[in-house]
Amino acid sequence: MPLDRYDKLILEALQKDGRISNVQLAGAVSLSESACLRRVRALEESGIIDRYAALVNQPRVGLSGNVFVQIGLHREEQRELAAFEDAVRNIPEVMECFLMTGEFDYLLRVVVSDMADFERLHRDALTRLPGVARVNSSVAIRTVQKKTELPLH
Repeated sequence: MPLDRYDKLILEALQKDGRISNVQLAGAVSLSESACLRRVRALEESGIIDRYAALVNQPRVGLSGNVFVQIGLHREEQRELAAFEDAVRNIPEVMECFLMTGEFDYLLRVVVSDMADFERLHRDALTRLPGVARVNSSVAIRTVQKKTELPLH
């Protein structure tokens, strides 16, 4: 689905406030309420709008730590990749997992409450994932920038 100027304006507004009313959204993007609602529904049905969610403040729920974990597998065979990916999906602390090029096969962002929590996660989950040969972790000191809005120029 190609995006026109109005679709991009709608997406920009919804990325800033997913709870904006259709009346407010229509006014913000200079469309009638019915036209705006039709466009939002089309964006949802096409999968461009994947879902709506609340952004939770990590430190306020006791998960102030971000650790970036590089994982190398023994073999890069499809069966081993699939087994790893299925298992990593079941670890609640893994917020993002990317299949990578380069020295390591996967990059994970995990959230933890503190270093003892990360030690537990490392010992009980990460090193026990199928096919893991190497684990290299980097602890984020602080978040400089964290965006949730895609640039839709």
